[in-house]
This record gives sequence, structure tokens and C-alpha cells, in this order.
Amino acid sequence: MELYARVIDFMPEGRSTDRMREPIAQLVGEKFFTLLEVSIVRGSACALGQRLCIGKEGRVEVEKIKKRLDFQDLSATSRSELPIAARNIISDREADFVAFFNKAGPISMRLHQLELLSGIGKKHLQELLAAREEKPFESFKDIQSRVSLLPDPSNLIVSRVNEELGGASKYYLFVRPPSKHYEEY
Repeated sequence: MELYARVIDFMPEGRSTDRMREPIAQLVGEKFFTLLEVSIVRGSACALGQRLCIGKEGRVEVEKIKKRLDFQDLSATSRSELPIAARNIISDREADFVAFFNKAGPISMRLHQLELLSGIGKKHLQELLAAREEKPFESFKDIQSRVSLLPDPSNLIVSRVNEELGGASKYYLFVRPPSKHYEEY
């Protein structure tokens, strides 16, 4: 369950199509990149990128969580802000994603979790595995310096998160998989 989320769109008057007008925001969760729509307490202002508490306790700006969203349900603003918010979340949680590079394992005999990151093929995979066996990675900069010609690891993760949020992935590494019937959040 998500405790904190980042604002990717704020509609102070709600949608024009809503029968009951209330301030709403679209958010991306910081732990599982869950896409949510929430009601905002009247009089509260939200800024794009703002971090909000959405846990059961400690909510200030969020009145209630309305629903979980699919990528297709996002507003145009949310779609453009999502990669920025994802990059900020990944940057803030760098240690978690570096741990992924240190602990990722095979999915099948022919496919490794690291190969799901676009830009990592068999050659980079072998270099990553050899480098992490010598000494675990400590940061994105460390990964990039020890594996030759590897693209920026944070960009690889941002790209993968965006792909998973699209909902068409077979494997989900970082994002809570979409469900056909949303559970009550």
C-alpha cells in the first residue's frame, strides 16, 4: 500500500463532466508507482510534483482516495508530468533501485530481470553480473563507471517504469500490475 504520492495533476474545480464539483488530484505513488485519483480538502492548494501523505493516518491535503487509475485514464497534464515525477521518485529512492541491480535474478533459462531494462542486452548483462560479483554496486554513478558503455541506469529505470505504467508488460519489476477490477484502495 502506498503511503506517499506525488501530484501529477491538480484540478481545483474538478472535471467539467463531474456532476459534483470538488477539487481533485491525480497522483503517482512513491513505492509501487500506483496511479490514483484523490479528493483534495477544500481550500488546500496542490502543486505539481508536491509530495502528499495518502496513508490512512496523517493525511492533511487528501480527503479521500477516489479510485485507482489506468494510464489511459490520466489527464494530458498527468501524462506529461508522470515521467518527471517518476524520475524524482527514482532519484529519491536511488538505494532501492541500486539494490535491484545488485539482486536481480533470472526469470527463465533465457531471460534475466536486468534484460527487461531497454538498453541492456546479453553483453551488458554479463558485465553487470561480473561487476556486482566483484563488489556490490553503491550508486547509479558506480554502476555506470564499472560497466562500459552502459546508458544512465536511472534513465533505464524511468523508461521501464513508463513502459510498465502503460499496462501492456508481461513482467512487472517496479509497478503494481494493473487489475481488470480495481480493488478498493
